[in-house]
Amino acid sequence: MTMFTTLRDRLAKRAAYNRTRAEIARLPHDLAVEDLGLCPGDAKEIAARAVYG
Repeated sequence: MTMFTTLRDRLAKRAAYNRTRAEIARLPHDLAVEDLGLCPGDAKEIAARAVYG
């Protein structure tokens, strides 16, 4: 059962990563840069940090 639990956890994290990356990339430039201080081009790194630590 451990293998299935690990696989399920990895798939859930990957789905969360994909959602987070897509949401950051879709932010309007003004909101992302001026209000949040994010660069949409850094969406992969930000999502990875948010999901995987």
